[in-house]
Amino acid sequence: MRRNLLSALLIVAGVLILVYPKLSEWYYDRQQEALVAQWQDAFESIDSVEESEETIAEAVVPVGMAARSAESAEADSSTRSDAVRMDDSLAGMLYIDKIDLVLPILQGATQDNLKKGAATIDGTGEAGRIGNFAVAGHRNLTYGRNFNRLDELEEGDTIEVDDGTERYRYVVTEKLYVEPHEVWVLDAKGDAKEITLVTCHPVKIASHRLIVKGVAAEA
Repeated sequence: MRRNLLSALLIVAGVLILVYPKLSEWYYDRQQEALVAQWQDAFESIDSVEESEETIAEAVVPVGMAARSAESAEADSSTRSDAVRMDDSLAGMLYIDKIDLVLPILQGATQDNLKKGAATIDGTGEAGRIGNFAVAGHRNLTYGRNFNRLDELEEGDTIEVDDGTERYRYVVTEKLYVEPHEVWVLDAKGDAKEITLVTCHPVKIASHRLIVKGVAAEA
């Protein structure tokens, strides 16, 4: 009886060990999808609110009077930003069309954040601003997940970041491989507006870092 129970426990333990990686991947995929959905829902709800406000304004504002003042437009922009950031950790969204990538960007490259999406590296710049906006991401064994396909990017490809107020476009300028201690890749260059994407390389060994750098596209 005791031997049978021990055998059953060993079988269950073995099954759990085998399925845990997939269960963990499924769990964090769902969290990632929830963040993306939250971002999209925020914009949809704001659009519907703005449409409603415009309809009301057209009905009650006399002919010749502007429906909105500069102050109200500025307030709308602030409301849009606040609504998008319903989750305080959500800094924006990353879009890379070439590799079919849409990822939430979270504040701070903690292990938990990196399991859910990409994450900002503390002490670097901000999206669309002068400086080096550095974003880290995991590479997964599953094709197409997170920064798994980042090595496919080449000079001239585009990277877009939406921070909730504006959408910024960057053009890839270089791709390089460095050792983990080579943090100079995070340095800013004068008054340039840069983005640096950082992930491990190669996927299984992670002895080096794959770096993709870009500069803000001309308006």
